[in-house]
Amino acid sequence: MVDVASAPKAPPNAALETAAETAAAPLPTGAGATTPPSTLRRMFRHRGLTIGAFLVGTIIFVALFAPLIVPHDPYAQDLTRRLIPPVWYEKGSWAHIFGTDNLGRDYFSRTLYGAQIALLIGFSVMIVSGFIGSALGLIAGYFGGKVDMVVTFFITTRLAMPVVLVALAVVAMIGSSLFVVIAVLGLLKWDRFAVVMRSATMQVRSQEYVSAAQAAGASTWRIVIGEILPNVMPHLIVVATVEAGSAILLEAALSFLGLGVQPPLPSWGLMISEAKNFMFFSFWLIAIPGTALALLVLGVNLLGDGLRDVFAPGGRS
Repeated sequence: MVDVASAPKAPPNAALETAAETAAAPLPTGAGATTPPSTLRRMFRHRGLTIGAFLVGTIIFVALFAPLIVPHDPYAQDLTRRLIPPVWYEKGSWAHIFGTDNLGRDYFSRTLYGAQIALLIGFSVMIVSGFIGSALGLIAGYFGGKVDMVVTFFITTRLAMPVVLVALAVVAMIGSSLFVVIAVLGLLKWDRFAVVMRSATMQVRSQEYVSAAQAAGASTWRIVIGEILPNVMPHLIVVATVEAGSAILLEAALSFLGLGVQPPLPSWGLMISEAKNFMFFSFWLIAIPGTALALLVLGVNLLGDGLRDVFAPGGRS
């Protein structure tokens, strides 16, 4: 009979080591193995992302090829053909698919050219504000200390100012134009970029590859641009899409109030403003640009929300 008491005892951590080795062993390639779906596959499976990409892609295509699609000059006036209803009305005509406005301008042509104005402002504001906010966020997140305190002070000061009221005041003082709207909104909407990039940079700067680059003697510029920025880029893309949609809505609001894009440019907000006196008799003058604006902002928001889900760790359902 074997003496149990005299048998050699296993080390106290033997069971833990065995469990760790078992967990670290590769899974068999059978039915029990599960491989996380790739980022591209998650993109195609995400319904909101697909719908948003389709809407935004369609509007971008229409805006780019508007000169080849539109049947009339969007600026040409013909008072003898004013307020013609769209083609789905009884008195509509295929010569003017969306009808004409109070000055006889083709509404289909102006709606398609309005997509150019909306996209131009949205992407321009996104680039300007993204550059300012990302630079401040990267600097604050990487250096920390007093630099972070100064940047945080600027962010807090900016958050204390309402964007719409400040934009209205500035545009009213210096005059309104397409360039002024882009500049004012770009200088006012960088705060979200700064907050998100600061937080993401603080998380990334403690990673091993950043420490390895520092130990290798890489310059600060090389570390920030080559190591940190590529790893926080998903956060930047998501914030950029959200801010682009917000900028498009703000431009439409300013144009509706007469302080944004000026006539005769076919801004959707300006088209809604010009049609408000005819809303009870020619409802399509407001419904058509309003629907186009809603679809673009919806598409941008769905695209941003879908990208956030896809780039999240493990993907969100």
